[in-house]
Amino acid sequence: MIRLMTRPLAAQVLDRLVRSFEAARDPERAWHAEAYMRDQFPFIGLPAPAQRALGRAVVDGLPAPDEDDLRDVVLACWELEEREYQYFACDWLRRYVAVPGPGFLSTARVLVTTKSWWDTVDPLATRFVGGLVARHPGLRAEMDAWAADENLWVVRTALLHQLHYGEDTDTDRLFGYCTRQAGHRDFFVRKAIGWALRQYARTDPGAVRAYLAGHRHILSPLSVREASKHL
Repeated sequence: MIRLMTRPLAAQVLDRLVRSFEAARDPERAWHAEAYMRDQFPFIGLPAPAQRALGRAVVDGLPAPDEDDLRDVVLACWELEEREYQYFACDWLRRYVAVPGPGFLSTARVLVTTKSWWDTVDPLATRFVGGLVARHPGLRAEMDAWAADENLWVVRTALLHQLHYGEDTDTDRLFGYCTRQAGHRDFFVRKAIGWALRQYARTDPGAVRAYLAGHRHILSPLSVREASKHL
């Protein structure tokens, strides 16, 4: 069932999107995509380049959305069954990350904790939540809470949200989050710790080496291996 759109732009985007994606449905490709994703989600069967090209065509010529338009469309995409709709939502949020205010973080949490898997959580974390926090520094306290959350995908988002901050990375938070979750039992959290450290090593390899030297005894072998790849 498609969410009822009351805002004209949101309704137009969703109508165009569904028509465009449905017209390109490829059952054979869908079957392979579903198998790759362990049959967790149904697919339309759009390869990533085609999905992104169709998504750009959908919004071509339309005005930029406001915060309410963004919220309506992405939540509607999350209610649709096929995974490509969630991919469109992630791409659209990334494109308009400068639009929403800090209150949009609650919507981002809904997306992170619903139909959760790395293929949507990671772009949301690194390209949207990270951008939202950078624009609204008051949200850092929310990230502190997310880093201690019981939901593994919320924790992963907190760990990865600074992935592209480079020299602007808050190292106290980066290392603090890694230490807090060093003993986490889930693969996706342990992997995120290693990924976050490995990425920051591109900016300050010495700081990451020092962190690993002091915390190797509490970090999982996976986290250490991932963090050390380019050191």
